[in-house]
Amino acid sequence: MSVMSRTKPMLVPALALMAIAALAGCSSGPASVGLAPGLSARMDAPGASLDRVQALSIVNAYRATNGLPPLASDAGLDGTAQALASQYAATGNAPKTPAGVVGMKLSAGYATFAETFSGWRNSPADAAGLNANATKAGVAVAFNPNSSYGIYWVLVLAN
Repeated sequence: MSVMSRTKPMLVPALALMAIAALAGCSSGPASVGLAPGLSARMDAPGASLDRVQALSIVNAYRATNGLPPLASDAGLDGTAQALASQYAATGNAPKTPAGVVGMKLSAGYATFAETFSGWRNSPADAAGLNANATKAGVAVAFNPNSSYGIYWVLVLAN
């Protein structure tokens, strides 16, 4: 077996991970080049709305680098994630994982999904959670200007 045939399977995931890292590192603001607008939109801006499709796509790109199948967007899980994010923003207390959810990622204080995702990806425990054995996901954000962190993120994974 040649050196190229042994390294090629590792090269594709490595390149994909580098691309994700480069995109996530570009989250300085809406003018960032190469970062999808939905990933760099500040959730503390008036009229802000999370682009769930783009958020889930970066999670799925990360999962692909680890040889995992993509997660399907699920409207019911989006609703669960929204209720949990709203509760988190209102109380400042991390919500408990609901029944039927195989994984949940929480974040507070990051203004954009790109920043939130980078935090999860760079934490070994959170990164492992992104790779949970799941088939579908829901993601949400809540903003409370009177809270400690302001912006609260929730990603829930299920089968």
